Amino acid sequence: MPANSDLAQQGSDFDRFRYDRRRAAYACDPHRSRGRLLTEPFSATRSDFQRDRDRIIHSTAFRRLKHKSQVFVYHEGDHFRTRLTHTIEVAQIARSLARALGLDEDLAEALALAHDLGHTPFGHAGEDALHEAMLPYGGFDHNAQALRIVTQLERRYAGFDGLNLSWETLEGLVKHNGPVLDGQGQPTARYQKHGVPEGFTEFDRLYPLGLHEHASAEAQVAALADDIAYNAHDIDDGLRAGLFAVPDLSEVPLLKECLLEINSLWPNLEVQRVIHELGRRLITRLIEDVLHTSISGLEACGSVDAIRGAGQTLVRFSEAGSLADRGIKGFLYPHMYRHKDVMRVRGQAEGVVRDLFAHYFKAPTELPDEWGAGLQSLTDQQLARRIADYIAGMTDRFALLEHRRLFDVSPDLR
Repeated sequence: MPANSDLAQQGSDFDRFRYDRRRAAYACDPHRSRGRLLTEPFSATRSDFQRDRDRIIHSTAFRRLKHKSQVFVYHEGDHFRTRLTHTIEVAQIARSLARALGLDEDLAEALALAHDLGHTPFGHAGEDALHEAMLPYGGFDHNAQALRIVTQLERRYAGFDGLNLSWETLEGLVKHNGPVLDGQGQPTARYQKHGVPEGFTEFDRLYPLGLHEHASAEAQVAALADDIAYNAHDIDDGLRAGLFAVPDLSEVPLLKECLLEINSLWPNLEVQRVIHELGRRLITRLIEDVLHTSISGLEACGSVDAIRGAGQTLVRFSEAGSLADRGIKGFLYPHMYRHKDVMRVRGQAEGVVRDLFAHYFKAPTELPDEWGAGLQSLTDQQLARRIADYIAGMTDRFALLEHRRLFDVSPDLR
């Protein structure tokens, strides 16, 4: 397959990238950060981006990712990915990409660590159910929820709510998937159906994030690292769960190519080692494709501001890489994400979230004390958002426990 062979050949020419690469002119410089919404003294031992990363790691929302589903619910097996293990894998890939491209590794890592903070219990099933319940009240978006967490909902510091992250981290959190608005101030394609989340526009009025521009190269790295990580680990998890078998992967040209290479080197390798070798080869191929495709555009821009105003995403796959990425997703969608067993559990999980939202909206006094303050003064929209904040923060396990406490019948999610 010529396109995928192009991907393989890139790995042999790596002279332009070094593991100890210095910060490039187009990298975000923590010493030139646009600062924080609330000014704080500088740290003598850490850059602003390092402090952001550390605040994210120490947040309550980050710890909760340990018990939030990626695709499978938490109790189906100790070896399946959770949101936390996925996030750690994304962060590792983001650091590798950032280092080779001469970007700020700490900012890329901070954005990777924060990118899923706003996810609900039960993965995308929970998000879809919560969004449906919230449609009359502004909807629900996990990226907007992540912004709420780091600017409002985390309550750890004496001087402020949230984490008071740097402008660059907040910008990347909001725009890592591209601009939110176009040049005319209209929602971009991603937000045309339901509109831009109010959380973005409200915060932008307080602390403008340039919603019509692209984010930094570090944010673009974090977004691609997410794609690379879940392409690889969803294959691993799907094989482990028995949703498909290794021979089935030959439907995807790049995966077939990797499997042939493994078999030629180790003809009688046990299946579990084949799976691991496949994952590491896939990650390497995709990382190297991004590096070779992205470097010239970044160097041509030459500055952070030029990257923001480039009008296109510069950290990206080649045409061959994009074809491979689409092929993997095209395989996983029917074989894993829409597999009958996954869909059965997904439907049950959606029902749990819908039930919880409806119950709390009807009986808000049953919210915990810390969430129930001032209920009488809330509009329906404010009450709905508070309930959404509460449910979104739940782990899979806690959501199930609450459902069993409140309802006579609860699913097992198996």
